[in-house]
Amino acid sequence: MRLAGRHAIVTGGGTGIGAAIAAELEAEGAAVTRIGRRPETLGPRGISADVTDRAQVEAACAAARAARGPISILVNNAGAAHGAPFAKVTEQLWRRMLAVNLDGVFHCCQAALADLLAADAGRIVTVASMAGLHGFAYASPYIAAKHGAVGLTRALAAEYAATALRANAVCPGFVDSDMTMDSMANIQAKTGRSEDEARAELARLNPSGRLIAPKEVAAIVLELLLSDRNGEAVEIA
Repeated sequence: MRLAGRHAIVTGGGTGIGAAIAAELEAEGAAVTRIGRRPETLGPRGISADVTDRAQVEAACAAARAARGPISILVNNAGAAHGAPFAKVTEQLWRRMLAVNLDGVFHCCQAALADLLAADAGRIVTVASMAGLHGFAYASPYIAAKHGAVGLTRALAAEYAATALRANAVCPGFVDSDMTMDSMANIQAKTGRSEDEARAELARLNPSGRLIAPKEVAAIVLELLLSDRNGEAVEIA
């Protein structure tokens, strides 16, 4: 129970990677508040909020604090992935990808910052993506947003290095999750490939040649939370 007495917020905590992270932290004794847009996925301790809306984020953090005490861990996991050829990227798609994948991290970090700095060992882990470290075709808004999330993590690590707050990122490749299922459906619709062929195509993009299990990402998140590492972007591929 290495996280006993700690209060953790996990955004996008109702499904996929977020649900796996929340379960991992609960198994280590943390009181976990899951934040997400779909209340039906969050469980009794969840709080419904859209991370792109600053007022909703602040209200969710205030409610979590009132229910379970000061926040000492923030896991920024909420995200979305949609792509298009660059020439066809609309301003709406560009803004939506930055709003979810980068602005949401900004809002949550600022809303929890006072608590995190007051904690004996405040921790921020942002679930970025392999896309935050590399470039890929047909995903420029997502790539830009995830590079921004990694950059923000490194900036926070540098700015608060003299405090007890540590900020790191994990950068998984394609994970066996709902988001990857959406990408598979998009490949099927645009190319006529089967589900198995689409799955194999995404798995091939991971150096391991397979899709990553959400529990693998959760294990790295836990490792970072328990360590004094700072400003790292750990690739899981």
